[in-house]
Amino acid sequence: MLRTLILSLVVAVATVAASPAQDSRRGSRIKAAPDPAAPTEAKIRDRTNAWSIGFAAGLLEGAPIRFATELARIVNDGGEMHVLPIVTRGPTENVNDLLYLRGVDIAIINGDSLDEYRSQMPQIGQRIVQIMNLLPSELHVFVRPDISTLAELSGKKVNFNTQGTAAAYSGPLIFSRLGIDVEKMFVPHPVALEQLRRGEIAAVVFVTAKPVDAFTKGKWATGYRFLPVEFGPRLADYYLPARLDHSDYPALIDQDQGIPTISIPTVLVSYNWRPGTSGYDRVSRFVGDLFSRFDRLRSPGFDPKWKDVDLLAKAPGLDRFRPAQEWIDRKVAARSEHP
Repeated sequence: MLRTLILSLVVAVATVAASPAQDSRRGSRIKAAPDPAAPTEAKIRDRTNAWSIGFAAGLLEGAPIRFATELARIVNDGGEMHVLPIVTRGPTENVNDLLYLRGVDIAIINGDSLDEYRSQMPQIGQRIVQIMNLLPSELHVFVRPDISTLAELSGKKVNFNTQGTAAAYSGPLIFSRLGIDVEKMFVPHPVALEQLRRGEIAAVVFVTAKPVDAFTKGKWATGYRFLPVEFGPRLADYYLPARLDHSDYPALIDQDQGIPTISIPTVLVSYNWRPGTSGYDRVSRFVGDLFSRFDRLRSPGFDPKWKDVDLLAKAPGLDRFRPAQEWIDRKVAARSEHP
């Protein structure tokens, strides 16, 4: 009897010793005292994520990433918004990022990049909406000395930068509309420019806001030039007339000379979030902060081209994000009441 009682006590003690509540190696069931800092950290994390905007911008060497960074500077300044410019493959690929990549709320795209998507997704205008027009991206067709016209490029090697960039999309599209069939290449522009110097290719095509460092800082022998691209009906749906001037490229364009070309509108767009969603609230707050502080972009320290941006300008084929349109309507109404 005594032996049975002793064995029972031993089993009970062993069971308690091995229980999760007592064995720290297995994890205690007893709740630890709450960490006083935990609620504060949780609130900071939630608040930071609630007002963070993923901004698909572009390649490091392109103008869109610079514009996105400057936009982020004024929106992030002194507020709870946290705008995160993202290095991407370029304004054309940004359409795909905006539609499908988690964490991306807004993007910079080229106006003609929707052309391809409309054939696959006729209702693309219901999924992507305009916030504002940015700066145009000029078409630069830069050739070796023995080339004088676009027609002379037919059958020759022409580089359009790497796949996914604005030049790789818009360049071949524009050449096709003009009826010029070239041997298309898609290598990084620095590589192609060296090939151009050696005479291995006939031209390089840039689609970006002027001026381009490769032409302002690079040394080019006499005869290298930009080709004129005349605006006409075949280009009127997505493009605008533009010029490259001496002030843009003093070493390549004479003072009394201007090179006609075209530009592709660059647009800041948003995913068309439904009202009442967190995405809608984030982008709405971003728009309010951006528009109310937009004049700061026209001050010293920012790209001088911001002075040419018109908040009221409309991108063809896109509706405006509703809070952006409402902000503009209020501003227009206020001007009419107090001219």
